[in-house]
Amino acid sequence: MEANINSEKPNPKKDKLNFKDSQYATGRRKKSIARIWIKKGTGKIFVNGKNMPDYFKRSNHQNTISQPLEVTNKNTEFDVRCLVKGGGLTGQAGAIIHGISRAILKYHPELKSILKKQKLTTRDSRSVERKKYGFRKARRSFQFSKR
Repeated sequence: MEANINSEKPNPKKDKLNFKDSQYATGRRKKSIARIWIKKGTGKIFVNGKNMPDYFKRSNHQNTISQPLEVTNKNTEFDVRCLVKGGGLTGQAGAIIHGISRAILKYHPELKSILKKQKLTTRDSRSVERKKYGFRKARRSFQFSKR
């Protein structure tokens, strides 16, 4: 039997978008760092090479990531490519929000007041408090035993 040499295999490299003429921004939240490239397009969002619904399964993460685009009514105007690392999914989603809103401002600086009202341009500086010695966690002490 002869193998079919010309069989079409799905090529993920072809499906991805070209981000040559794009704006770059960085977003941070907790231990997560997101590198964002944004360009004029149709509204697709890629996270670490996957479509956003494939990477973030929970709907609340998907809604928060698209929040900067929805607030500015640019849902179908930009394509977004994100490379995010560190932290958990919620921290990564927060880092992506921060990066997308900063990248939108490079295209449309007049939208700063709208994004700032929603607190999307400000980095959320909260992070985990360190554990102290003599305690079980940062503030939780060991259980007291009288006997």
